[in-house]
Amino acid sequence: MKGTIVALDHYQGRMAAARIVDGKLDDLLIDPPEHYALPGAIFRAICDRPLKGQGGMMLRLPDGETGFLRQGKGLSPGEAILVQVTGFAEAGKAVPVSQKVLFKSKYAIVTPGAPGLNVSRSIRDEEERVRLLDVAHEVMGEGSEGLILRSAAADASSDEVGDDIAAMLELSQAVTGDAGGTTPELLIDGADTFALAWREWDQPDQLDDGEGAFERHNVPDLIEEAQSARVRLTGGAFAFVEPTRALIAVDVNTGGDTSPAAGLKANIALARELPRALRVRGLGGQIVVDFAPSPKKDRRQIEQVLRSAFKADGVETSLVGWTTLGNFELQRKRERISLAESLRG
Repeated sequence: MKGTIVALDHYQGRMAAARIVDGKLDDLLIDPPEHYALPGAIFRAICDRPLKGQGGMMLRLPDGETGFLRQGKGLSPGEAILVQVTGFAEAGKAVPVSQKVLFKSKYAIVTPGAPGLNVSRSIRDEEERVRLLDVAHEVMGEGSEGLILRSAAADASSDEVGDDIAAMLELSQAVTGDAGGTTPELLIDGADTFALAWREWDQPDQLDDGEGAFERHNVPDLIEEAQSARVRLTGGAFAFVEPTRALIAVDVNTGGDTSPAAGLKANIALARELPRALRVRGLGGQIVVDFAPSPKKDRRQIEQVLRSAFKADGVETSLVGWTTLGNFELQRKRERISLAESLRG
């Protein structure tokens, strides 16, 4: 089926959301096992011990969990602070957190302690920007909180945007007002899968949230395909995306194409497909791509396609560059646990 379908259901006993574009799995969200702290969760944490030479601070979280704050300058052991989970912790490591606390919804992000009203740069229509700023000024008043209006606000009515801002402002004031205390505490949990899909995905052509939605749209088979390392590319080419302990290894193959331009065609196909392949598998961290053989003069074109593809993806990704051996290195933010880990838990 052409178009975008969002299916909300349960998979292996946990909430799950699938976005399918033209019959292909484009994104997949599954609630992680219960022992994971969800990104976006806000804690009152207690400073435990500084990490000398690193500038960081280890924190005590509820239930005996440990947090790691990268910038701990000026903090003292025993001090209570507000922190927000920024990503999933790797196995055996502390939960990554930040003191930059944000209250994020579909249309608005409230930023306590960082005043100022801003509109997403992707909203370029000047009249629309003025409309949204008028709504923001009316709701925000003269408080100390700041606000960022997200790109999705351009498609919403003034009442919808205003209600969203007001809800996030109220939540921000309630949480920051509860910052005192001497014990670690979870103040607000991170968004679950259904809430995350509503917040982050554009309006689909079809939303199916009834019982059996996954079966109706063949999602189990699509998930099984995503669990494979093999990625099908256009023109008969294929690639393997394989996580190791140290990094994500990507290998590109031309398949049965033996034409002089086979390497370039396969490499460009992989560059366009790589963000989706990583996204549905929940992979991030260090990534090394072993492209199919092609002349050095093609590297600039391949890199341009990579840059364009990851810009549209939205996950923070740094294109590091080519190695001496001709591989390409990337660094991608770990916003999720891997699909394999999620299903294993």
